[in-house]
Amino acid sequence: MSLEPKLFSLPITPAPNASVLLSALPVAVAFLDAEDQFRAVNPAAEQFFGLSAAQLLQLRLRDIIAADQPIFLLIEQVRRGGLTVIDYDMNLEGPRLSKHGVTVHGTKVPEAPDGVLLILQDASAARTLDRQLNFRGAARGVAGMAAILAHEVKNPLSGIRGAAQLLEASVGPADRELAVLIRTEADRIRALVDRMEMFGVKPIAREALNIHEVLEHVRKLAQSGFAATLRISEFYDPSLPPVWGNRDQLVQVFLNLVKNAAEAIIGADIPNGEIALMTGYQHGVRVTAAGTGQAMHVPLMVTVRDNGPGIREDIRHDLFEPFVTSKATGSGLGLALVAKIIGDHGGLVEVDSRPGRTEFRIFLPLAPKDAPLREPEDPKSAQEPSAP
Repeated sequence: MSLEPKLFSLPITPAPNASVLLSALPVAVAFLDAEDQFRAVNPAAEQFFGLSAAQLLQLRLRDIIAADQPIFLLIEQVRRGGLTVIDYDMNLEGPRLSKHGVTVHGTKVPEAPDGVLLILQDASAARTLDRQLNFRGAARGVAGMAAILAHEVKNPLSGIRGAAQLLEASVGPADRELAVLIRTEADRIRALVDRMEMFGVKPIAREALNIHEVLEHVRKLAQSGFAATLRISEFYDPSLPPVWGNRDQLVQVFLNLVKNAAEAIIGADIPNGEIALMTGYQHGVRVTAAGTGQAMHVPLMVTVRDNGPGIREDIRHDLFEPFVTSKATGSGLGLALVAKIIGDHGGLVEVDSRPGRTEFRIFLPLAPKDAPLREPEDPKSAQEPSAP
């Protein structure tokens, strides 16, 4: 028997090239030349700046971020010292960007002495996901409350209304006025309970939809009614694939957002009031579906932007909580319903607001490739859905 050692050869997997590795990184990476012009970006940087690589490569950093922002001081420190510089919790503000709590790494590249490599980590994404979980929890709380109200309030309320109606027909004019008041208030409470029942936990029927057909329907409803005096602009990506959703519920979502934007502009008497509807594709956006532990790809983004006064700071954090509203006569259920519907779709809601610019960004999943596309709605049958 031979005692000579045997050599075992293990298969060696070739390492991917640098560009492939850069594209796979989940953090934004951008290389700037001596004039701070973009020379290379990865897909995460496209998502971070909200622009495609082709657009970014035509711009300098100061075209996106104001020249007085501290990121430019960091870049100068990198160039002078030739070291890696890190700054935490940095705010990036400019004509095309508004991000807070960003960690910025800047470093030199030996092959390009005047260039700077930036790595940007957006901590606001984690905060957004945390808020999203809070929104879903709030929606579930309203669902439980709605079930209790429907069971415990509707039946006695019907009795009260019936008794008031009988009294109305058998009493004198003075007491009849009180009976009418009781009946009217009973109807109002029942309508509130009916609106809250919309938060109940129910399966949704979904199909492949053209999101632009949904938004066009919403635009027509808005401009024929509450937004007749405002300009509604559309900036759509015509190459978007179908979304996987419930048409009526998505109409409800975007109608609520457009209506809120219109009321904010009109209420503040903003000159040249404008609402913009935008769509785009965001690579790498994934959300874990509640209760499943599975990450769902939600790359289709719809943005509703207005040039109104912005959302008050004191309610911004709790904006999607039930009964939180800045309106004197509002119920505070409209945005809570938006959060619930988008959560039921496995999507994500983001909000960015400051005076003169408020954006609601909705991320939605794509339809399965084999799902048939829903036919466009007949324009003659378009009706505005009831809103809470």
